[in-house]
Amino acid sequence: MNLLLLAALIVPIIILFLFLFPKKKRLQKSLNPPGPSGLPFVGNLHQFDTSTPHIYLWKLSKKYGPLMSMKLGKVPVLVISSPKIAKEVLKTQDLAFCSRPRILGQYKLSYKGLDVAFTPYSDSWRELRKICVLHLLSNKQVQSFRPIREEEVSRVIENLSLMASAGQVANLSKMMLFFTSTLICRIAFAKKYDEEESERLRFDKLMIENQAMEGGFFVSDYLPFFGWVDKLSGMMSRLDKSFKELDEFYQELIDEHLDLNSPKSMNPNILDLLIQLKENKSCSIDLTWDHIKAVLMDILVAGTDTAAATIIWTMTALVKNPNSMKKLQKEIRDLIGEKGKVTEDDLPKLSYLKAVIKESLRLYPPAPLLLPRETIQECMLEGYTIAPKTLVYVNAWAIARDPEYWESPNEFVPERFLNTSVDVIGQDFQVIPFGAGRRGCPGISLGLVTVELALANLLYSFDWELPSSFTKEDIDMEVLPGITMHKKNALCLVPKTYLCA
Repeated sequence: MNLLLLAALIVPIIILFLFLFPKKKRLQKSLNPPGPSGLPFVGNLHQFDTSTPHIYLWKLSKKYGPLMSMKLGKVPVLVISSPKIAKEVLKTQDLAFCSRPRILGQYKLSYKGLDVAFTPYSDSWRELRKICVLHLLSNKQVQSFRPIREEEVSRVIENLSLMASAGQVANLSKMMLFFTSTLICRIAFAKKYDEEESERLRFDKLMIENQAMEGGFFVSDYLPFFGWVDKLSGMMSRLDKSFKELDEFYQELIDEHLDLNSPKSMNPNILDLLIQLKENKSCSIDLTWDHIKAVLMDILVAGTDTAAATIIWTMTALVKNPNSMKKLQKEIRDLIGEKGKVTEDDLPKLSYLKAVIKESLRLYPPAPLLLPRETIQECMLEGYTIAPKTLVYVNAWAIARDPEYWESPNEFVPERFLNTSVDVIGQDFQVIPFGAGRRGCPGISLGLVTVELALANLLYSFDWELPSSFTKEDIDMEVLPGITMHKKNALCLVPKTYLCA
């Protein structure tokens, strides 16, 4: 985070502040919600844990309460850690809390705010989201991608069958990232990369750097007058390089789809839909090529990351809870019999599968801190006056472990989602892995059907064992830093072919 460099630069300023402003004035009663005290000028920036911020903020909420205030540099911050207050923010007062902060990495990579995920609230953002919901990710459109999903899942099963025959250990973390990124490339722009192909390696490298920059720490986001620190640290040049390389990649895709002589895919894809909308001028906004590139970025990153993380966390939870795994395998195998594979027609009949995935999303939400919101007007919350341009973190990880709403909240108990209407799609605020309200994820249906189909086939086709000398207690649950919560150490398991598969 370049915090050592930052500290060296600002300590003299803090000393000057303490000298110029008397203590009495600094201790005037605040009208903000309770929260940890910070230093002048930097606030709580020096204390903030960027490796696992959801856990850091959850621990603070135990002391200061489910509505907590902080200061990151000059930016006022609100942290929400309870379902009740989350409902107030994401539903009752959604309009007041529905903008996004202008965070440098996200702003630059979204073509200065032309995407859906990171763009501040505006009329053009509303229209762009409508395009995603009605045209790109509608139920009809998601259904049209079904052959691609089933083909890619079959390819994963074939590869695992070869590994099972050879008695090899499968790196499921790597395989699931490859599966979801291959799937999303076909859905987004109809390209199918081989694993070791140079273009595939280029794509993977671009996506890794894109995600690093989207979640990167830039001093100027919190201390605007210290933007030069970002240049000195090399972060600005790294961001510029990442944007340039991504822009070239998106432009190549667009040129290829516009080229009348290039081979065309028979499968529907999102880039062709966007080009058609632009050429037909059928949108209420002037859809530019930069809009199209920014929307592609959203779909590629969100579609690859969240589905892969959810599959891996669910498999991890099942390995650590073998009774749940056996119960789920029995449900799947009793239904499928000797058909050989699970299709999407089978998924509505697998109630325990859905319960297992919901429980996994409760304990391991792909974005444990929902993408930060920003207030667009002054509003009242729990008796406190919240100023415009306040950064708002909703801690989905903490909310889903609230003991007031969940019995044994830290235990993996899929049965809690049987015989209940509680769902994960943003209507029940005790579990909001995809957010809610105007800023809820528009790709929920695509993500869920991908996860359900992949997991059902993995658990129908194979029994799963740990590598020799490993026990379930050896599986760690550490996470990587980043917007998406990935498992830090790869999940490696030994597949054993199920004879009736």
